[in-house]
Amino acid sequence: MLTAKEIRESFKAFFASKGHQIVPSAPMVVKGDPTLMFTNAGMNQWKDIILGIRDPEPRRRADSQKCLRVSGKHNDLEEVGHDTYHHTMFEMLGNWSFGDYFKEGAIDMAWEYLVDVLHLDPADLYVTVFEGSKEENLERDDEAASYWAKHVPADHIINGNKHDNFWEMGDTGPCGPCSEIHLDSRTPEEKAKVPGRELVNKDNPQVIEIWNLVFMQFNRKADGSLEKLSMNVIDTGMGFERLVRALQGKHSNYDTDIFQPTIQAISKMSGLEYGKDENVDVAMRVIADHLRAVAFSIADGQLPSNAKAGYVIRRILRRAVRYGYTFLNRKEAFMYKLLPVLIETMGDAYPELIAQKSLIEKVIKEEEEAFLRTLETGIRLLDKKMEETKAAGKTTISGVDAFTLYDTYGFPLDLTELILREHGMDADIDEFNVEMQKQKDRARNAAAVETGDWITLKEGETEFVGYDFFEYDAEILRYRQVKQKNKVLYQLVLDKTPFYAEMGGQVGDTGWLINGDEKIAVIDTKRENNLPIHIVEKLPQDVTAVFTAKIDKKKRIQCECNHSATHLLHEALREVLGTHVEQKGSYVSPEALRFDFSHYQKVTDEEIRKVERLVGEKIRVNYPLEEHRNMPIDEAKKLGAMALFGEKYGDKVRVVKYGTSIELCGGTHIPATGMIGSLRIVGESSVAAGVRRIEAVTAEAAEEYTFVLQDSIRELRAMFNNVPNLALTIRKAIEENAELKKQVNDYVKEKVQRMKKDLVANAQEKNGVKVIVFKGDANVDVIKDLAFQIKGEAPMDGKVFFVGGIKDGAKCALMVALSDGLVKDGLNASKLVKDAAKHIKGGGGGQPHFATAGGKNPDGLDAAVDMILEEAGLK
Repeated sequence: MLTAKEIRESFKAFFASKGHQIVPSAPMVVKGDPTLMFTNAGMNQWKDIILGIRDPEPRRRADSQKCLRVSGKHNDLEEVGHDTYHHTMFEMLGNWSFGDYFKEGAIDMAWEYLVDVLHLDPADLYVTVFEGSKEENLERDDEAASYWAKHVPADHIINGNKHDNFWEMGDTGPCGPCSEIHLDSRTPEEKAKVPGRELVNKDNPQVIEIWNLVFMQFNRKADGSLEKLSMNVIDTGMGFERLVRALQGKHSNYDTDIFQPTIQAISKMSGLEYGKDENVDVAMRVIADHLRAVAFSIADGQLPSNAKAGYVIRRILRRAVRYGYTFLNRKEAFMYKLLPVLIETMGDAYPELIAQKSLIEKVIKEEEEAFLRTLETGIRLLDKKMEETKAAGKTTISGVDAFTLYDTYGFPLDLTELILREHGMDADIDEFNVEMQKQKDRARNAAAVETGDWITLKEGETEFVGYDFFEYDAEILRYRQVKQKNKVLYQLVLDKTPFYAEMGGQVGDTGWLINGDEKIAVIDTKRENNLPIHIVEKLPQDVTAVFTAKIDKKKRIQCECNHSATHLLHEALREVLGTHVEQKGSYVSPEALRFDFSHYQKVTDEEIRKVERLVGEKIRVNYPLEEHRNMPIDEAKKLGAMALFGEKYGDKVRVVKYGTSIELCGGTHIPATGMIGSLRIVGESSVAAGVRRIEAVTAEAAEEYTFVLQDSIRELRAMFNNVPNLALTIRKAIEENAELKKQVNDYVKEKVQRMKKDLVANAQEKNGVKVIVFKGDANVDVIKDLAFQIKGEAPMDGKVFFVGGIKDGAKCALMVALSDGLVKDGLNASKLVKDAAKHIKGGGGGQPHFATAGGKNPDGLDAAVDMILEEAGLK
């Protein structure tokens, strides 16, 4: 029996023998594409080739691609663990042809690999072809059917509808018919009863799709119409986990050697056997699956957070922790301990798991511990809601409360329902669904973008000239209108551009398109499918004119100072803290820079000063920029350039060198380090377990930062008569203040004791109650302390009634304190205060034994105190 590792390698070897270049998997976390957070299909990294933006050479490629499907229309999260074949993170085996072979070649190679190489039984294979669509004016894909007829009998070729057999990248863009290969892995007895063709695409867990061959030949326009692509594209995707299952003769993906080592480790850790209890089995499958998704995401540079892609990863991890908590009795962090097993299973194919092991473990452990604390908090809140609901004579908690637990505390509805059932209660599911729909609608409305079709003026590709020029003559190749939140903008593609499109943490350039007296502001430059997009609020009067594309030079140079400084900062951090330091993210704008890096403890003030000094030295040396464009990546690595985990590099890269700082970088940089002027670190904080963040300023911003500090020190010196040793003087003043404060507190305590003695001495007896009344100017906290002292000194069954009418500066307050004996008699301080507060134009409340009210009418204090005494029957 072939192992998973052997199957993966056999796929690559087969397509290499067919002239395909075997390429590494792209990162699972997508960067530089606003339409996608995660790689959810093998073709994602080739979008720019398919769209005609990038050269298609080499025209044949193959790989095993890490994918994640937990958002958007490809959302399998809730099925994961409950069935045999859905996953969050999965591997997609794929082969591509860009304008080379098409349907016949793809079909023949797929059949040869499955039958001749892997020896699957042809009798168990069924294929689907697009049945056509009258509304699209598309005929049945007879061409694909004819090629399949060479390999399978007619009753194994099945027509598929538009939903199953017409693949589309999105609402617009490349698309085309597809042909799926389905495998019937049922027992001979089951096959004899019902033919496999009747179960294709019917959600039968043993008759499943294993490979999809997509024949991209159309482009979907915004108006819904189809046009022919400039070249035909083959894009295939085979589910690796499903293929391994078939070849290993299993009925569940989770029974293969991809997942079993992890499941057995979970079983040993929990002391529970897999295969004995369905709830336990689901929990183990969920954890085994989700561990992969989280570990690979962190390795690719995406840390759990509360925003966008980070929130998705946090949600996956919390789902796994919750299953372990509920069904495996895992009350402490445990998932991070499973990482060595995952590395043993997949580390050979994906070495980033090995390289990032320490970081992945620390991040998962911290996230687990944080969520377990949150779970405990949520359970306490749910307990409180159950008590309140029972007290009201009900057994159903509101859907709003259930949704709050879900949205704020990560409580899935099924966990809330499970706990409620244990107490004979339930939740208002309809109300919960209403709240959930409201949230989805808010998210959808916030993200809704109406995008028009590209209007092409000229054919061609964009050439970026921004490394060498701040302005350049350019023409518009194409443009389109976009609308978001009822604001209309236009996106322009130029033939040549000095505008840097946002990427690698560096923000996009702003500037202008100038034609004579017309000056169109470019408000941002984004990157979509590796294409620079210039965003403007209005179109030029003549879109066919030749424009001067001119960037905002001052902003660009400020940005370049900050970007080049991150390179120097990176090298200095490695020198001061150690070579374990690796960049984990950056943000570079004209105003400041932010640099995230791997490190497991707070950077001390002394270390920060060392880093600043090192960077300062490199700035003063005035290293010139040495860059190598289009350098083969192997040569760049030999030069010493660091490749960052989670980044996708092509065969040719750009190397940026300042002295001994050598990095792969596509951003723009200053000609020499001296232009940076200086760097000042203004913040150091934690981003996640094992990841720290430094915020810094350079050049003019660093000067301004220094000026502000100098001004602050100057003002402080002036406050202390310009003493020579300011720190010593301030420390002495703080100590003197502390001593004076102690003296004041002692005096106040003494005063309170005198006031208490006088008040108690002047107390009046009414109906067996000792009534103590305070009226006058005083600090509210002082009188509160006094009231509690008087109340606390009352005998257990004694009856002491304290009421205060207090003027405290411009404010006034009422206060009532009752001994336990009076509370037992039915008096309520809170009610007394609330009723009387109208006299001081205020409000308040509290507990039966003590309550206060604040107001803005001191003249009403006497009337308020009288009312309290009268209502208490003590007037």
